[in-house]
Amino acid sequence: MFAVIFRATIKHFDDEYFAMAKQLRELAQEKYGCLEFISSSENDQELAISYWATQEDIMAWKQDALHQVAQEKGRTRWYSHYSVEIVEVLRRYSSTL
Repeated sequence: MFAVIFRATIKHFDDEYFAMAKQLRELAQEKYGCLEFISSSENDQELAISYWATQEDIMAWKQDALHQVAQEKGRTRWYSHYSVEIVEVLRRYSSTL
């Protein structure tokens, strides 16, 4: 399993951002096999982590046409800085309390 860690400094979010984020999350899960997607923002920082079965799924998602549009808008409108890390999950466990 792999995780994509997206960190960004928010410049400005508008209604189009929220609509696009919702649409892209659904697309990632339904078409590209994203296993889980979580995100959070606080002050001017955003953190999103998505989990994937394969690196090929991640690359297909990165190259999706709508995702490409969102990436460009992210660079020009929504974020002042971002970074992406792709990591292999070596161990994962949880507990229900």
